[in-house]
Amino acid sequence: MTVSPPRLRVAAYVIRWRAAGPELLVFDHVDFPEAGTQVPAGGLEPGETPADAAVREVAEETGLTAARPVAELGVSDHPHPVTGQPRRTTYIQLDVPDRPVGPWTHRVAGDGKDGGLRFACRFIPLPLAARLADQQDEFLDRLHLDRNLTA
Repeated sequence: MTVSPPRLRVAAYVIRWRAAGPELLVFDHVDFPEAGTQVPAGGLEPGETPADAAVREVAEETGLTAARPVAELGVSDHPHPVTGQPRRTTYIQLDVPDRPVGPWTHRVAGDGKDGGLRFACRFIPLPLAARLADQQDEFLDRLHLDRNLTA
């Protein structure tokens, strides 16, 4: 039996700082609500670093283009929840300026596999009140939440 190598991917913990404390960027699939609340994530392109992939995925899935990498938080090996295919996900923390203020809906541009998908995006306070889909919250305890380190 041949075991295929894991798909290399990233997940982005985008932090916004508010007076009440840090908030995490999350979204829900408008057309697939059963997918659950998630953070931006996706595959690495050839030659791309995990940090570059995280910035790209955030821009593609949420429209935010000002996110900047802060730290690599960990690597996880969990199979895809539907297909069971092996995946290796690198979790990256990013910071973003205080905008946008309220929730927004973003439609993914292009003709890739995510093209046309709509994501209902919002920032939620940390610590989270509920778990994220697909074990995406597993490295939240490693966030760098000292604003002096990330500002």
